[in-house]
Amino acid sequence: MERFVLTDAQWAKMEPHCLGKPTDPGRSGRNNRLFLEAVLWIVRTGSPWSDLPT
Repeated sequence: MERFVLTDAQWAKMEPHCLGKPTDPGRSGRNNRLFLEAVLWIVRTGSPWSDLPT
């Protein structure tokens, strides 16, 4: 497990609150967990979006 990645237990608590679930009408998010982890990385490091690791 990586140091700053959400655990499965943390993600299970967050997932119901994310928009863009496959059951929502219209367009859904492809990977809400990856997006949330990217946001947390930006907040933690203070880096711009363009510096996100792949």
